[in-house]
Amino acid sequence: MGVPGPVPGSPGMPDAPVLDREEVDRALARLGAEYEAIETSLLALQDHAGRRLLEGADLSGTTKERWAATERSITVLWSLFDAYTATLEAAREVRARRRWPSPEDLAELTELLRDDGVTVPAAADGGTGGESGPAGRGERYSLEELVDRMNGLYARSLDVIVAADAVWSALPARIDLLSAELQRTRSLAHSVGVRPGEHPAGDDLERITDELARLRAQVIADPLAFWVSSSTGSSAPGGGRPDTGRYDRAARALEDIRREVAAVLDVRQDAEHRLMQLRDVLSRADRTLTEARQARGEVLAKIAASEVPAVSGPPTALHEQLAAAAEYRRRSLWHRLSPLLDSLEERAEDELHRARESLTAVTAPLAVRAELRGRLDAYRAKLARHGLAADPLLVERYDIARRMLWSAPCDLRAAEHAVWRYQQAAAEALVPQQVEGKGES
Repeated sequence: MGVPGPVPGSPGMPDAPVLDREEVDRALARLGAEYEAIETSLLALQDHAGRRLLEGADLSGTTKERWAATERSITVLWSLFDAYTATLEAAREVRARRRWPSPEDLAELTELLRDDGVTVPAAADGGTGGESGPAGRGERYSLEELVDRMNGLYARSLDVIVAADAVWSALPARIDLLSAELQRTRSLAHSVGVRPGEHPAGDDLERITDELARLRAQVIADPLAFWVSSSTGSSAPGGGRPDTGRYDRAARALEDIRREVAAVLDVRQDAEHRLMQLRDVLSRADRTLTEARQARGEVLAKIAASEVPAVSGPPTALHEQLAAAAEYRRRSLWHRLSPLLDSLEERAEDELHRARESLTAVTAPLAVRAELRGRLDAYRAKLARHGLAADPLLVERYDIARRMLWSAPCDLRAAEHAVWRYQQAAAEALVPQQVEGKGES
């Protein structure tokens, strides 16, 4: 949760003397900032979309077991945070008694801020202290021990939530798209006599249909069964990827069937095959234009003062000519159909290319915003590695740029300038670090 490590005169340094007034004030200031960071992390965990999905889902298997344990961990986590909060408030009350604290005040503050001054009920400790060392006492902690315990619980809880959310975000939508493609393939296969019991490909289509239905139900009920943890040993929450093995096998099998059905179509008649391809190209162009129109509305709502090109309507004339081509085939007017198909194939590809270019042009502002967001976070991460993320000027400029980039509508020009100012400040802050490093070398 972004908690700093111990420093001399702070929690975690054994056999240290009683803190003086300045040390107490510094410790309270640091703990106050630490408190804000922990609270922000806990609230983000509470509001995580994956957590809300897990709470409302009918779970089974591995996910049901791990989510039950995670819910208990979250309850313990909030209890520990309450104890942390109470201790910090108690220390602030002691410090507020007088401007110049007495030796008794300093001794009490030292116990609260550095020694085992946090009392946690056994129920709040959760009875799982063996997982993180000092938590086994279940009664009293130092603030540093308490933060270590909260960090462990938070990381394990977030790992479960992020993993489940990643699987749910990746697999069900892909399965639905593949199922829709499967239905289109089945309809086409039936039209050329590829049916269950009559053709092996028809039996395969039924088998894939059943497999996708089972796969989707299992993914919804037990997403963690489809999560492969990272093999790199990374301790970052959510380190891993969704297991798409079964989905990939079904997709490859469906693609094989599609090629086989296409071969049947070619045998029956080349014209029908070409007409189907034309319909597919125009359908993709229509969908792309629809997506571009939807994206244009989104861009206008989210990006301020941006020139967003208009999106044209569907290619009505091409659809009319395609209908005429189908009628030519029905009436066996091949001498008229052949030149019309040649013309339509070229124009349909041009229409799809134009639709894709329109979508790219419309979504360009969103791509710029995404690049700025990535650049801002990359610089912040670099500053964090050098221990400069808490610099007041850098924090102020980061907050300004972030508010601009995550507000709607977003003024891209102003946001880009804000990111540039943050980069400049970051570069200036990093120069002394680099010079100091070279000098030590």
